[in-house]
Amino acid sequence: QGCWAKSAAVDDYVLVSGATLGVGAYVVWHCTIQTLKGGNLVIRKRYSEFDQLRLDLVRSFPHAEAMIPKLPRKSVVSRFRPEFLESRGAGLSHFLNCVLLNPEFAASPVLKGFIFA
Repeated sequence: QGCWAKSAAVDDYVLVSGATLGVGAYVVWHCTIQTLKGGNLVIRKRYSEFDQLRLDLVRSFPHAEAMIPKLPRKSVVSRFRPEFLESRGAGLSHFLNCVLLNPEFAASPVLKGFIFA
């Protein structure tokens, strides 16, 4: 089956503190995926997992690389600022919707592994 999702939203995030004074801190993104059957899936992913998904999709679908949106930029300076995180969340939502609503990507083991792993 191709498309199985109706929409996706990165609707929240949590800052996870590092062991010492912010070193090792990271962000976990809370994503809600609405299925065509009406249920919701909730997943939590780090940016690096989105990055790996994009790399895996490009590797699996080299002919369709132009259809796989780029991820929002990284920033060492602004990475924990609320404005930056809101913008990044919107970019991740766009990326997730583009790949989930594409029947070719949605049916792939790569995307299913990201969602259900």
